[in-house]
Amino acid sequence: MARGMNMLVLMVFLGAAIQSCRAQTTHVVGDSLGWVVPPGGAIAYSTWAANETFVVGDTLVFNFTTGMDDVAKVTKAAYDSCNFTSPISRWTNGPATITLNQSGEHFFISTFDRRCSLGEKLAINVSAASGPAPAPTTTPTPPAASAPTPTTTPTRSPVTYTVGDVVGWNVLVNTTQAYALWAANKTFMVGDTLVFNFVNGTQNVAEVTKSAYDSCNTTSTISVYTVPPVRIILAAPGEHFYTSTYPDRCSLGQKLAINVTSSSATTPSPSPAATTPSPSSLSPATRPSSTATPPSTSTSPSPPSTTTTTSERRKKKTRRSL
Repeated sequence: MARGMNMLVLMVFLGAAIQSCRAQTTHVVGDSLGWVVPPGGAIAYSTWAANETFVVGDTLVFNFTTGMDDVAKVTKAAYDSCNFTSPISRWTNGPATITLNQSGEHFFISTFDRRCSLGEKLAINVSAASGPAPAPTTTPTPPAASAPTPTTTPTRSPVTYTVGDVVGWNVLVNTTQAYALWAANKTFMVGDTLVFNFVNGTQNVAEVTKSAYDSCNTTSTISVYTVPPVRIILAAPGEHFYTSTYPDRCSLGQKLAINVTSSSATTPSPSPAATTPSPSSLSPATRPSSTATPPSTSTSPSPPSTTTTTSERRKKKTRRSL
């Protein structure tokens, strides 16, 4: 019995350890953007990094053309000031593959010309590799739970999102994914606000259907906003699609698709549990009457018997014979 229990505990432990193991991940920096001077500044790489989870053992791949760019690992101070005179390490052949061997903050920049100051820089935070999960312990049986009470999920305050952050609403050179990357780590809810920043007379914002968004067909729009900054309150849940009606802007990547969720709602109350009826709720047919007359405890005396006994008949017969 003890041996079987030990085997069971070992199997559970090994199963938990296997599940806790995470395969090493290769991260292509900037995805399709690659390692370049990003349009709109360093927001492109910070947005990209915000959607990634870096763990010791993972790999970074910087895609660039050899001789046209490089990658340098630097300190935070050098990263902030774009000082590449004393890098920690430097890679000159593209694509550069870098294995993340230590946890903590890591900083990468380009040492070519003014590329770092123009936004070709990346800061990431690397977590330690996850270890095996602890063996499960026996949990005592919890007492029977009482009927749940209605609860209200805390309501989140409305949030204002500036589309593209510092990049604003524009055509971004060398990428069509900037706004998709920007939206990827956002949670949009009914009541939130989108702010589109652009120069008056050079842009607009149009809300369109999904088919119009996919085909960049702006001949028929749901609504068009022309005066910046455009503020749009998200009043309905579901998918929402925005683009610019200016020539070629949509096909060049000036388009945004988001998914809006409903606001938090009150959890419905559970159905009332059945209860045993009280004695007062019984029907008259089943409830004993409190006015019923109790049975009488007195007994009427029996009348005297008129039957003649045998001894009396004998006495009469003796008297007649005398």
